[in-house]
Amino acid sequence: MQHPEVAIDENERLLALAEYQVDPAEGLQSLQPIVDMAARLFNCAGAGVNMVGRNNVTHAASFGICPSRLARETSFCGHAINQDGIMLVPDAAKDERFHDNPLVMAGMLRFYAGIALRSPSGHALGALCLLDPAPRADGAFDAQDRERLLQLAEMVSDRLELRRIAISASEGSGLLLQANRATAPSAILSCDERGFLTACNPEAALMFGWSQEDMIGAPFDHLLTEEHRSITRAGMRRALQGRMPEADTTMLVARRKDGSQFPVELHWSHWQEGDQTAFGIIVRDLSHAPTDRATLNRLVHYDNTTGLPDRSLLFRHIDEALGRGEDLSMIITDLSGMSDVNNTLGHALGDQVLRQVGERIRASAPEAALVARKTGNKFASVLKTRDPIALGHIARAINAALAEPFAIAGQEVLIGSYCGMAIAPKRLSNSQSTPEREFSCNDAPDREFTSEELVGDAELALHQAYGLGRGHVCLFMPQMRAQAVTRRQFQMELRHAFVDGQFALFYQPQIDMVDERVTSAEALIRWHHPVRGLLLPGAFLDALEAGSLAGEVGNWVLDTACAQAAKWRRQQPDFGISVNLSAAQFKQGNLPAVVAAALLRHDLPADALELEITENIILNDQSDILEQLRAIRATGVRLSFDDFGTGFASLNLLSTYPISAIKIDKGFTRLGQASPRDQVVVEGLIAIAAGLGLEVIAEGIEDEATLRFLQQRHCHKGQGYYFGRPCSIDEFARLHLSSPPRQANG
Repeated sequence: MQHPEVAIDENERLLALAEYQVDPAEGLQSLQPIVDMAARLFNCAGAGVNMVGRNNVTHAASFGICPSRLARETSFCGHAINQDGIMLVPDAAKDERFHDNPLVMAGMLRFYAGIALRSPSGHALGALCLLDPAPRADGAFDAQDRERLLQLAEMVSDRLELRRIAISASEGSGLLLQANRATAPSAILSCDERGFLTACNPEAALMFGWSQEDMIGAPFDHLLTEEHRSITRAGMRRALQGRMPEADTTMLVARRKDGSQFPVELHWSHWQEGDQTAFGIIVRDLSHAPTDRATLNRLVHYDNTTGLPDRSLLFRHIDEALGRGEDLSMIITDLSGMSDVNNTLGHALGDQVLRQVGERIRASAPEAALVARKTGNKFASVLKTRDPIALGHIARAINAALAEPFAIAGQEVLIGSYCGMAIAPKRLSNSQSTPEREFSCNDAPDREFTSEELVGDAELALHQAYGLGRGHVCLFMPQMRAQAVTRRQFQMELRHAFVDGQFALFYQPQIDMVDERVTSAEALIRWHHPVRGLLLPGAFLDALEAGSLAGEVGNWVLDTACAQAAKWRRQQPDFGISVNLSAAQFKQGNLPAVVAAALLRHDLPADALELEITENIILNDQSDILEQLRAIRATGVRLSFDDFGTGFASLNLLSTYPISAIKIDKGFTRLGQASPRDQVVVEGLIAIAAGLGLEVIAEGIEDEATLRFLQQRHCHKGQGYYFGRPCSIDEFARLHLSSPPRQANG
């Protein structure tokens, strides 16, 4: 195996590499779209941007089989950095330099193409490379392929240079305006968060026909044609809001001092200078670029899984349409059930579903619509209409198309969807009005409406659709924004409540139906609100579970209840505690460890804890809930179905989930209000539980007649106002731990 040569200026090369501060553990996310697109464009199993250190080669971004770390002597990129052009290896097994390379002998690599990435000083930093385990025929990688790889390398170099600019600017090292002459003549500029130029290099002055002195202090967007200025302003606005990626690329039309126009490629980056945001921009003149440069630029902004435009291109498309004053609306479609698909069929087949979802949405939308993958399981359709009726028809068509089965690997897959719709307002004078305005959030018609607002409106409508259930659509209305503000304020109140210790647990007794002795308690959360007083869960639980705090609060309830149960067991050794779980605790993915830690921390036996789940958690949760429940049950912790009998899937779930008890909903157990049919239902539920070896706990016992009815049918445990209302720790201890076997407290 031939080892790569080490250049005589190796120390200077390593110093140049250090200026980019690439962390091998984190890489550079700004390069990932280019690497993904390279693998797709050249149909390779692997692609990467590899940085060549003194002894090792690590990747800044990678796709597929590209190794994350290699010894430099083994790496092909170690050879590529010593060449001026592209290093092409059609078949490494036949190449005397690499035929005995471990990667080749292991069957991982036969084809390689790589090009060095250089610093402004000309030092090689690493290489952009393509890898494949299958060889390529001589000449298969043709002149067009070489040109495309060179152009991709330019894109990578520009984004690397933007990183160096940001680092050097933040360190005040004075390297900001060194042009990257090693790759191509480029204009480099910087501007403040208001968009005014603060620096530019001579190449920028030459490109635009202004002197450097005249450019400093001028608005950056004055270097662009008027129709493209709104796009740059929107991008800067997203950066200030923390919504712009580390680096971005776009193609626009620029304007010289003499008024002539020319196509440019802008590479953006941003960083903090004190409490201000600064921007760095590399501008490439595309007047003489190959015709497929625009194609490559577009491909960088396409999702690798679905082939649809990505989030960045989505926002850019909206900004451009708004800038032209076009009629515009959007539909955001969110999928339901994809987690089950991924868990049962695997992510590879899940990706096939996503691809078919994109195709169906594309087929359901008008030909002129832009369909993009927004994030994860969310898709966006941007349409040239402001007609709410037409928009609703399209959204319902999308839901109908997605409700049809998907044929994946010989299996039928069913998922659901929701749609949120929003309409952009027209630019109106204060005296103008149209019926469509009531569907827009814009109360200031002369104000510039943004892509963020349109997407935000559609997201708010989507939130409303969630509440209506699968297959529903909802159109944004202005009051939704006020409701969203109220929700956010309530979420902040909940956060303060948690931090300030305003939440407390009350405990309701559970009795043994044989001797009517209190043997356990259910822990129930309460909120000591500083203004509204003591709040029951009905006043805040939905808001809590809809926010980001639900998992933390749920874990706090679990830990606090276990601690209290351990204390009460010193007085009553067989005492148990029941705790309700939330969907958010399952979504964290570590619930078995959280439960085990709480038991260990408070020295509470596993069989002293019962965890309650509802059918809705199982049906709506998108995590590996079954596996987590099995792990918890294996420790000896008991699991019960709360509100059993109220859902359509309860009986089916009993055969699947490791349940040890069911809690019959209070709607069935209130005998005084029950019909003979309800009594039959209760008897049937108890019989089913007995047949499955499950314990039965009856909720809502409020009188002696109900108690006797349930005792006669061999219900195991009971709970309700007849035995005691939820109460504080001290009151519970006084009423139920130091009293005779039963003391009704209605």
